[in-house]
Amino acid sequence: MRKLILTGLILFVGLIASAQNTDLARLEYTYFPQKNSDNSFRRFRTSLAFPIRLKNEGSYLVPGLEYRNVHFKYNDPEDFNTKVLDRFQSFTTTLGYTFKIDDAWRFGAQGGLKIASNFSRNKILNDDLIYTGTLFFMKTWENEDEVDTKRLILGLQYSTTTGFPFPLPILNYYKRWDENWSYMVGTPKSNIKYYFNNKHSLEAFAMLDGFFANVQKNFDATPSGSVADELAESISMTVLLSGLEYQYKITEHLKFYVYAGHTILNDIRLRDADKNDVYTINETNTYYARSGLKFSIF
Repeated sequence: MRKLILTGLILFVGLIASAQNTDLARLEYTYFPQKNSDNSFRRFRTSLAFPIRLKNEGSYLVPGLEYRNVHFKYNDPEDFNTKVLDRFQSFTTTLGYTFKIDDAWRFGAQGGLKIASNFSRNKILNDDLIYTGTLFFMKTWENEDEVDTKRLILGLQYSTTTGFPFPLPILNYYKRWDENWSYMVGTPKSNIKYYFNNKHSLEAFAMLDGFFANVQKNFDATPSGSVADELAESISMTVLLSGLEYQYKITEHLKFYVYAGHTILNDIRLRDADKNDVYTINETNTYYARSGLKFSIF
């Protein structure tokens, strides 16, 4: 059961974000040290979405691209060669379509292909490919001065990495009830935010983060163990953390942000071909930092 829950969390990290995401561009760096360990994660991420207005009013086609580079400094002593886990990359392409149902409701659908691997064979394998699909309905209540704004997102999503043969639900609710306060409940992030003015804001948050990637050259992760041939064929990281985020609005849509937090759940595992856990790399909770720039429509 725990394995299924964690697998579901990985899905929510990778896909619910696409339904909630209102960013047209993002440039981001994450530093994630491993407590009581010499290991650390460093991740660079950049993404771009470019809406194309269609003839029908309120209808858009939205192609998107994302690149992630994860440097995993795996320095703990192990019985296997940790160098094969040093670097992971992912390339994602998506195509979304959205249109207005009426003045309040909007429908959206998105399909995507991700290539995520350590690329140790210097080529793309079938196991590197991840297919995703999302559909959602969004209802918005707002006025011109952004006070008393509400937004509800409902939908379904599916990914080939999860092991679930069915789509999982999306549920997210946002409300700004005052000039200085708003909150959001959902995944991968829930928060409560205070706006000092129209430039500066501070929020307390709880959120999910993580990644999943193929290991091209499979290896025995437990060579000294009692069970033979426990081959590591992929790696997953699921992180649940809480903390504070500061955001500065440079222009109406361009924003600088910085996160500082501590993990509540920290799960890094090697997995076999059936997505079963083979080896736990680290479960110790630790600190987390992230910073970047984003161009957002909200």
